Order: sequence, then structure tokens, then C-alpha cells
Amino acid sequence: MRKLMLLAVMFLLGFGSLTYAMSLDDALALFSGSDIMIQYSDEGRATLEEMIDAFRGALGVTADLDETDEDAVMAVEVDSEKLDIVNKLSQAYYTYADVFLDGDPNERATYLKGKHWGLKALRMDPVFAATESSDGFVAAVATSENLPGLYWTSANWMRAGEFNVLEAVFAGVPEKTDVLTRRCIELDDSYLAYGAYRALGAFWAGLKKLPAGYYRKNWSRSLGYFCHVVDEPEICADVDCDVCPDPTEFDPAADEYFENRLLFVQYYLMQRGMWEDAKRILDQVLSEPIGDKYPLYNAFSQEKARGFLEEVEEHL
Repeated sequence: MRKLMLLAVMFLLGFGSLTYAMSLDDALALFSGSDIMIQYSDEGRATLEEMIDAFRGALGVTADLDETDEDAVMAVEVDSEKLDIVNKLSQAYYTYADVFLDGDPNERATYLKGKHWGLKALRMDPVFAATESSDGFVAAVATSENLPGLYWTSANWMRAGEFNVLEAVFAGVPEKTDVLTRRCIELDDSYLAYGAYRALGAFWAGLKKLPAGYYRKNWSRSLGYFCHVVDEPEICADVDCDVCPDPTEFDPAADEYFENRLLFVQYYLMQRGMWEDAKRILDQVLSEPIGDKYPLYNAFSQEKARGFLEEVEEHL
């Protein structure tokens, strides 16, 4: 008995208190609507890592699966009732890379994992899979009703493509991500605080000027999409976009998600040298309370805004 007690004490001293893996129910409970409700902190990062492990476990993902390999992920057998978990795993990978892996060697690989699970979710629909096989990916997207699958596939794919934009252009990535995101607008343009609009605003501003062709930098299209999520009537007065949806009355709910204004500053105003407008909007974002609706991304956006503000003020 003494030996058993001694071993127990040594275990606790050597390894600390016992911890338990996050359950699938606990992981799912961290979602509110279309967002993940964790804090922007080391604790939040650890929670997100546990969430990813819980989803992988629920899907039967083995430790040796190379999730950066599209074919390997497509070969995993997943029951149709687990579609929501596949969608959420794609979102969790995007969030982990975007918020916690900036500049990390694993950043691009994590986006690729998210992209592949997003594609997995889309291809779990037999109509999508059959259409893609017969008529191609773009045609298949038009058949999909899986809004989260479309959105997070595109989000991960866009971000992975930013590591080599020209390579992505020649591989046809812009067309695929463009149709994915525009399909999201068709299904529900308000998803994640009108996320498809801000994504396409950044998309058209982030492309290279060359090579020649349709998918290259286009300031008019960028502004046309951003003007759905920023309340800037003077800047948006002369929007001339050939493919953007017609502007509607601005929804104040878009301002609740700080990234809408942050990406407008980062991809449009700063790149166009509109420094005074950039400072004004960054000051707005930094002056507003984070709130309880988007605790992770609003805190993350404020940190990025502070960094951008330093650069902006150098030009004033």
C-alpha cells in the first residue's frame, strides 16, 4: 500500500493534475451561430487545439493521416450524419491558422488541412460529387446548399493561395474560390457578419496586377464588395463594379464584427494610400468594446489594428 501511495504522489508531482480530453459535445458547445466562442489568449489557443482533436477523433482520423494531402483526406470514410463535424473541423483549422499561426512554419499546411476537409464536406453530397465528376468543379458548386462547407473551403483555399499568388492563379484557384464565395452570397449573404463580401473585397485587392486576364487586381470589384460591409457612403458613392451585387441599405450588424472594417483598411485603404481614412476607421475599431458576440475575432482584430495604426501614422 505504501508503494502504491508513493507512486501516486510521484505521478502527481511529475505530471501535475490529471487532464481530460475535450468531448465532442463540449467542442460543439463552443460554437454560437457561425462563430467559435473562445478568448484571444493562450488558453483560447489550447482550447481550439483540443477542439480540433475532438473533431478528428469523432471522424476517426488516425495520427498518421496526412491531412495536407487532398487524396488522403478524400479517402477517409465518414458517415453522412457527421457532415456538421467535417464543416466545423474545416472552420477550426482556418481559425487556428489565421489567429494563432501567423508566420508559423505550419500556417500554410493548416490552411491546406482546412481546405481539404471543406472539400470533403462538399463531396459528401452525392449530387455535388456526381456533377463535379461529369461537368467540373465550378458546375458542382452551383448545386451545393452546404453554406459552411462552401465558405470554409473558400476561406482556407484563399489563404493558402496567398503564399504564392501567381502559382495559385496558374492553378485556377482564383476562379474556384470566387465561385465558392459568390455561391455563399446566393445562399445567405449575412453568414458570419456578411463574411463573403469582406472575403471578396480582400480577394480582388490581393491579386497581382499581372498576368493579364480576368483574375488580376481589380480595385473597383474590391470596393464594390467591401461597400456591403462598411458604412462609408462618401468612399462608396462612385462604386462601379461589373459583377458585385447591387448595394443594399447598410446593416449596422456588420460593424459588430471588427474584421469587416479591418480588412477594408488593410486591403483597400492602405494599399491605395488613403491614410487619413485608414486612421479614422482604425481609431473607430480601437475605441469600441470587444463585446460578447465575437470575443475571439474582435480582440484579434483590435491587436492587428494597433499594428496597422503605427504604419498608417508614419504616412500622416
